[in-house]
Amino acid sequence: MKYVSTRGLAPLTGFEDVLLAGLAPDGGLYMPQHWPSMTKEQIASFAGASYADIAASIIGLFTGDTFSDAQLKEMAQKVYSRFSDARVAPLTSVGDEDYILELYHGPTLAFKDFAMQILGQMFDDVLARHDRRLTIIAATSGDTGAAAIDALKNCSHVDVVVLHPEGRVTDVQRRMMTTVGRPNVHNIAVNGAFDDCQAIVKQLFADREFSERVCLGGVNSINWARLAAQTVYYFTAFAALSPNGEAVNFVVPTGNFGDVFAGFAAKKMGLGVGKLVVATNANDILHRALTSGDYTPAGVTPTTSPSMDIQVASNFERLLFEVMDRDSTQLREKMAIFASEKSMTLTAHERRAIAEDFASFAASEEQTLGEIKHHYEKTGALIDPHTAVARCAAVNLRAQGVLSGKTVTLSTAHPAKFPEAVEQATGVSPPLPEDYSALFDLEEHVVRAGNNVSAVRSVILERVTAARQ
Repeated sequence: MKYVSTRGLAPLTGFEDVLLAGLAPDGGLYMPQHWPSMTKEQIASFAGASYADIAASIIGLFTGDTFSDAQLKEMAQKVYSRFSDARVAPLTSVGDEDYILELYHGPTLAFKDFAMQILGQMFDDVLARHDRRLTIIAATSGDTGAAAIDALKNCSHVDVVVLHPEGRVTDVQRRMMTTVGRPNVHNIAVNGAFDDCQAIVKQLFADREFSERVCLGGVNSINWARLAAQTVYYFTAFAALSPNGEAVNFVVPTGNFGDVFAGFAAKKMGLGVGKLVVATNANDILHRALTSGDYTPAGVTPTTSPSMDIQVASNFERLLFEVMDRDSTQLREKMAIFASEKSMTLTAHERRAIAEDFASFAASEEQTLGEIKHHYEKTGALIDPHTAVARCAAVNLRAQGVLSGKTVTLSTAHPAKFPEAVEQATGVSPPLPEDYSALFDLEEHVVRAGNNVSAVRSVILERVTAARQ
């Protein structure tokens, strides 16, 4: 398996380099040179198999000879045995043809654990093999940071640096990051929004001298290995619900477009996906792009679903690459216009191509809180605001006739990570699982930095250098 950059100016490379680099040297995102394919019989065979075994077989399609089948199976069993539900990604029925896919049973109570935990295993194996040390940097809107820290805190060859927007994540999200007192873990609170953190990370990767000095690598969803691991739960859900291969829709709360693109990747591999629904909150740039062609960032609006408070969705470039028939020259031109004008317009052809696979919906705060309340009254179960955004999309698009047949809503976080919003909607405060009962008693470790690349660069150099001495 070889990988190409969406921008077309980076050499073909293997999985190991893609894993360690994250971003391609030409500023593009890595994509498989060709999509691996799976037969209907192979997919059907996943029904009843263990999640770890399915993960090892699917991820192995992307890793080439970097890991043996036995290594991948051992990694997957080690990782997914930590999840609190033995089914790992269980499905719950919420209607005749509606289901919720619970993706919050991992160690940091969010879907990011599915990919991040196995990335940690991969990093340690590859770096130990080459006697290298890497500085992993991530920007987070709330959940990526905690997942990265938990996955990498015990990696002997990794320093992990996480940037989060100060005051724009929940207390639970922040403390899951800042209370991990390990010498290789470094939290930086940036005085800005998530998009600012993400832009700083991209600038740091583009700074070749700095990148080489600290051996920079990334675990945001720009890293293809993340998306490869996230395709797995689309396959397990489909195998459980569609023994005869009929299409299944997936509704995904998304900000950076990574999780829903993993569903698109699964479809390209042969999975019988019907519609992929992009569910957004008030920060609706993706909904605007898909419905009107207008991809123009607006100011970030803080909401009760902060992991989606994003205006520049990095992984959208991967979809554009596909709908442009992988014409990297055309894509480079489009991304250059976006970089200079801070705006992009999709052509009629691009919109038609996207509409073949995708639909979208933007939920207001009133709708989101109303759905949390409605779901609780109907089922007795609490859902987090991101799941509520997606349920709003599923309900409304089914009523409009956009969706029909079996539909799976991805539940991406435990409600206890967003207690204020859940209590506001239902009057019930969701308790943290027992493993986190002492979370608010632990000391926090965080450094604050201004909203500019120079300030963050200085903090990283100081902290990483000290940690390695």
